[in-house]
Formats: sequence, C-alpha cells, structure tokens
Amino acid sequence: MPYRRLPNTDAARIRAMKIALEKGRNVHPKQMPFSGKLMVRLHKFLPLFENMIQLQRQSYAAQYNKSRDYSEIVRKARLYLTHFVKVMNMAIYRGEISPEIRSYYGLATNESGVPSLNTENELISWGKRIIEGEEYRLRKGGSPITNPTIAVVKVRYQNFLDAWTFQKTLAKRTMDYVEKNSVLRKEADEIIQQLWNEIEESHSILPDDKRIPANEEYGVVYFYRKNELNDIPAESGSGDKVWK
Repeated sequence: MPYRRLPNTDAARIRAMKIALEKGRNVHPKQMPFSGKLMVRLHKFLPLFENMIQLQRQSYAAQYNKSRDYSEIVRKARLYLTHFVKVMNMAIYRGEISPEIRSYYGLATNESGVPSLNTENELISWGKRIIEGEEYRLRKGGSPITNPTIAVVKVRYQNFLDAWTFQKTLAKRTMDYVEKNSVLRKEADEIIQQLWNEIEESHSILPDDKRIPANEEYGVVYFYRKNELNDIPAESGSGDKVWK
C-alpha cells in the first residue's frame, strides 16, 4: 500500500493547505471531507503562514544583496586604518615624531607593526583607538599625519560602523523570522496532519481505487514504493508519486 508523508518544505506545506482550502470552498459543506472548524482555522492560518515565509525570504535576500557592498566597506576601512598606522610608523622611523606617541593609539612604543584588523570586533576596537589617539595627539599640538589624514580614515571607519549596524539589524530581523516561522511550521504540520486524517476518514468507505484519488484531490500526497508502481491506476491524478 502507498504511504503518506507530511510535507517537508514550506512550498509543499503551502501547496497542501491551498489545495484543501480551494477544494473545500467549491463543495457543499455537507460534502466537505473535513470539519468546518478546521476550514475556519485553515482560512485564518494560511495567509499568515504565507506572509511570514515571504518576509523571511525577503529578509534573507536583503541580507545577501547587501553583503557584497558590506564586504567592500569593511575592506576600505581596514585598508585606510592600516595605511594610517604604516605612515605613522614611517614618520617615527624618519625621526619626525617620537616613538612614544604610539601609546596614544594603544600600541606598544617599541612595536612597529600594524595591529590585527582581521575581525569586525578588532576593526571596531582598533579603529576607535587609532582615531581617538590621533585626535588627542593633534590637540596636544602635533602635526597631522597625512595620506591618509585622520579625517579621511574617520569617514571610512564611520561608514563601516553604519554598515555593520545595518547588517546586524538585517541579521536580527532574519533570525526573528526564522524563530517565528519555526513555531508556525509546527502549527502548519499539525493542521495538515489533522486535515489529512479527517479526509482519509471521510473517504475510508470507498474502495482503494477510488479512495486514494479522492484523498489526492484534497491535497493528500502518497508515496509509492518501487514494487507498487505497476499497481497504480492509470486514471490516478497524483503527480507526486515517488519511491524509495
């Protein structure tokens, strides 16, 4: 005998509920093979579920589309901060400024390398230290480091902070949809299971060759094992038969 299995994708869940809802609307209430109470629940739930799934997809798409722009903004911020530190170290090497000024930026006075800027947190932390350090040095009467100036570095850094905040907002929104839809999927599966149980129960008095097609008309999906394929009635309307 063929066996049924609940849908395992959102598209399949929506399709199963839509078929039952549309079919139920087109028959007399007394001929509908599932309860009026379930019909009302289905009518309320399906639009909500469809909308939430669509919002999740849109949120994923927005996050993906912005990721390339975000990567470039991160690259530029890292590049300008790196160049600034290198120019500062070159000025120290030439004797134009004292090695002690490295402490203004949170760097060791005897360390001429560039701090690690590989992660977003490192970029945020070191960017803040470097900008604040240079602004402090300038307030004390120091000559500006140029090419790049700290003003240009600050613009790139602020662009990064704004983009980072926006990406975090998109990620949180997406995760909120994921969590809400996880709950809704459980409810969808519960509705579909109850729906299919009632449909099969209503058609249980029919012979096999009519019972299965009647259930399939209302969206119940049956799976056939390989050795059962030759026994499928030619007039059966299911387009979803597969085998293990």
